[in-house]
Amino acid sequence: MKEAKAAASEVKEKALRAKSAAGAMNRLTTEQKNGALLRMADALIASSASILEANERDLRRGRENGTSASLLDRLALNESRIAGMADGLRQIAELPDPVGDKLVSFSRPNGLLVEQVRVPLGVIGMIYEARPNVTVDAAGLCLKTGNAVVLRGGSAAIESNKRIVEILHGALSETAMPPEALQLIEDSDRKSVDEMLKLNGLLDVVIPRGGAALIRNVVENATVPVIETGAGICHTFVDESADAGMAADIAHNAKVQRPSVCNAMETLLVHRAFAGRHLPAIAGRLLEAGVELRGCPETRALLAEAKPVSDDDYATEYNDYILNIRIVGSLDEALAHIERFGTKHSECIVTADRASAERFLQEVDAAAVYHNASTRFTDGFEFGFGAEIGISTQKLHARGPMGLPALTSTKYRIYGSGQVRG
Repeated sequence: MKEAKAAASEVKEKALRAKSAAGAMNRLTTEQKNGALLRMADALIASSASILEANERDLRRGRENGTSASLLDRLALNESRIAGMADGLRQIAELPDPVGDKLVSFSRPNGLLVEQVRVPLGVIGMIYEARPNVTVDAAGLCLKTGNAVVLRGGSAAIESNKRIVEILHGALSETAMPPEALQLIEDSDRKSVDEMLKLNGLLDVVIPRGGAALIRNVVENATVPVIETGAGICHTFVDESADAGMAADIAHNAKVQRPSVCNAMETLLVHRAFAGRHLPAIAGRLLEAGVELRGCPETRALLAEAKPVSDDDYATEYNDYILNIRIVGSLDEALAHIERFGTKHSECIVTADRASAERFLQEVDAAAVYHNASTRFTDGFEFGFGAEIGISTQKLHARGPMGLPALTSTKYRIYGSGQVRG
């Protein structure tokens, strides 16, 4: 009971601090916000040694607890990754500031001038898991859009996150941006998440970013509005007319390039007419890369190395060097499989048939659908948005990689000359 009260006390206190800073955030100019982001970037580079020391403590604890190699990779920082985080802040500073953008402007017959403009959401609660770079990305995107933010990262990265936020606070204290606008919940107990989900009036929105269990918990239990980012059970369907070399390259990239992220492929669907000729070669490249293959009976007849696959496997986001393979007889069968097991994240068809490609792009219900390109491109940077706060799989307000505009709302400004309603 004392622990629950302590978590509630910290969460509410830090949300109150963020709320108190939100008004000052709304008054900052674009130049002031950009200056703060650049100062934050410089501070990360200057303090990289201490960030790596904190990160090593997280990694040591992870290894002692038996954390998988792929999750340790997500957690690990080095000089290059810290430089990447700093570059991300600089890129955000260079992006256009959406706050104040005029979306529509029109006059009414009574002389009223009506404008719709972008405004900050207010106070954003961000709940995420292992990757400490998300701490920097989320802070940069929220602060650029004039929002205060309350961050709650996973316990695996707590030492890294604490040090990063300490550094960012120090940088902000030298700028016009109030340091209180950036808060980190240090209590790693799940009770702190539960508390955040009920902070109506303090948090304007909660954004979860992580695995299916985390997202489900947030969506099912929050009373604060949620922008849902989804788990990534992503598929690549290789149609019968696909170029074999292209299919092999896309499948390899989608699974191997970074298997721990949400836009990595988890299931490869292969048309029966293609599989007999080309699947062994595709599988050979994946096996050489250390991928464990799980396949349907037809797949296992072609690939002795493949283990049996189950419906539970098809419904699993591995974030690891594991891949399901299923042979299908048609585009219809592939679409049905994706409809059943997909999470509306990213889906790909590899085909030379334009009609099949157009049908796939039209009928697959996902935030991003690809023709002849890896699902690994579902990313704010790759789409030209700069860093992203997450990839939304819902259909309200924002969908797909969420850049700066997704972190704003709108309001109407009405200019009159004494009009009253009759």
